[in-house]
Amino acid sequence: MHSVRIGRRRRLLGLLLLVGLLAVAAALSLAFGARVVSWQEFLDGVTGNAGATDIGAIAVQERIPRTIFTLVAGAALGVSGALMQALTRNPIADPGILGINTGAALGVVVSMSVFGLSTLPQYLAFALLGGLVTAVAVYAIASLGSGGATPVKLALAGVATTAVLTSLVSVVTLTQSDVLDVWRHWTVGSVGRGSWESLAIISPLLIIAAALTAFSLGPLNSLALGDEAATGLGVNVLRTRILVAISGVLLCASVTAVAGPISFVGLMVPHIVRFLVGPNQAWVVPLSALGGATLLLLADVIGRVVVRPGELAVGLITAFVCAPMLIVIARRAKVREL
Repeated sequence: MHSVRIGRRRRLLGLLLLVGLLAVAAALSLAFGARVVSWQEFLDGVTGNAGATDIGAIAVQERIPRTIFTLVAGAALGVSGALMQALTRNPIADPGILGINTGAALGVVVSMSVFGLSTLPQYLAFALLGGLVTAVAVYAIASLGSGGATPVKLALAGVATTAVLTSLVSVVTLTQSDVLDVWRHWTVGSVGRGSWESLAIISPLLIIAAALTAFSLGPLNSLALGDEAATGLGVNVLRTRILVAISGVLLCASVTAVAGPISFVGLMVPHIVRFLVGPNQAWVVPLSALGGATLLLLADVIGRVVVRPGELAVGLITAFVCAPMLIVIARRAKVREL
């Protein structure tokens, strides 16, 4: 019923608002950092007219791959959160709550400690494996007993699994000092590791996830009516759940392998988007990509400005900013229907 009250004009306004905010956030990400640049240096850097001694313009050019990676990572986390909430019909579901972030992190730790691996493709493979195994385990645990995998049981299973996996990560890292040194820099969640190389490595997985997501948007709306109603409308419920789960894990684990675990983006952004455009997944999912990209870019800019010339990891900023905002949203909106 809520979707009926959201008109096309309001959805278009929401789309334009997010596109405008994303453009501003991208410009801020290029303009602000350890070095202050002038307007002319900003234009020279963006247009590729920097000379060999034009330090400010060169600084802007060097921020471009980080900005693009942050945009892609934020979009992936926003979409992953929207998919998880729609799949589980749970308004507090996101890759962090369901343990997928921690599963991917444990996979990376195992790759370091057991196999001695140290490259991004190797981390990515183990992060995907850890995320997928965790997603299956959480769903299996939540399915035990009567009633199947209800939203509450999924959240409880995710929190419990996260606690267990976090303990395992601590056991491994605290007993191996060399792994701990690498781990403590990776685990805070930083987009400073984003580069053209890392984007090229994770892009194939993100493209696959995007294709699976686009294919699943229609069935996801039917799934919101319940399994029986969706089946009656001709939706293959099991296939839809599997495709959406794979897509969500690919998006989250790919970003986590590069940037480390970044919390709250996938949890908060879909709530804001549903407030703007209603619960129709055809609007919620793509606009969550815009919202997630905007939020992560702004968080990265804040982290680079507040302690200049140093910087705070973006994972710390999102946790500090988003947790109070989520409480306000939950109190005012009483967690809107999915």
